[in-house]
Amino acid sequence: MTIKCKKCNSEAIIFQKYSGMHLCKKHFVEDVERKIKLTIRKSYSIRKNDVIAVALSGGKDSSAALYIMHKILGERPDIELVAISVDEGIDGYRPQSLEAAKELTEQLGVRHIIKSFKEEHGTTMDEIALQEREKGACSYCGVLRKNILNRVALDIGATKLVTGHNLDDEAQTILLNHFRGDMERMVRLAPPAAVEGLVLRAKPLRNIPEKEVALYALVNDLPVDFSECPYVGEAMRKEIREMLNDFEAKHPGTRHSLLRGFDKLVGALAKELPPAKIEKCRICGETCTEDVCQACKLLGRA
Repeated sequence: MTIKCKKCNSEAIIFQKYSGMHLCKKHFVEDVERKIKLTIRKSYSIRKNDVIAVALSGGKDSSAALYIMHKILGERPDIELVAISVDEGIDGYRPQSLEAAKELTEQLGVRHIIKSFKEEHGTTMDEIALQEREKGACSYCGVLRKNILNRVALDIGATKLVTGHNLDDEAQTILLNHFRGDMERMVRLAPPAAVEGLVLRAKPLRNIPEKEVALYALVNDLPVDFSECPYVGEAMRKEIREMLNDFEAKHPGTRHSLLRGFDKLVGALAKELPPAKIEKCRICGETCTEDVCQACKLLGRA
């Protein structure tokens, strides 16, 4: 039996348990794009002559983020979109996703910059993974990748740096920081204020569930690499993800509730936890909150 879209008589392609709606392709795409536009208007207002960098891995989330930003802003002559990809040096994984990223930027006509851990940090993620270390591979990868993205975004004069964080990512991070008791990091999750030396981060997909981002990429025929990083199993986040997925299946809307609660709470948290003093790393000169940045610490330069 064919299930009809709640908004028209067409065949539905998705059922949103949290909203109770069956949606066809047309109304699903409209629903996703409406939510993204609302998020941008509410938290990341686009200004005249903005240079918007998009962190592009070639995966579903970052590819969808670039595609929708281009769809919304691509016709504006005063806005420049630039994609930035980082090759962490993960054999058998990153090369194919970079090819997908190149294909998308060529289709959209977006300038594409590719940097690597090897040329920027003198090592690769595969080399780091083989070393004796206290932290998981994801901790190294995240810090070193952010370092490169911010540096390149600054070099091109970007006013915003868009990332593909979706609702699942945000809910997982909120819960992860609760479990760790890390309220300072929790405050930094909120839509940020401008800080000299750090390009303003924007997360237009933060209200879109991961499965809907994947479906959005598929229905728009985006060139996407759906493979999973071989080091993801080391992260505590994987356990949080499995737990949240179980709760979401039993109690639809759990992720949305976590994000809504956080957005209401974060203002009060910020008053109790004033922002850390911004400094320059004495080794590399990057903006950080201590005399040595996290990237230099992880690379043993301190």
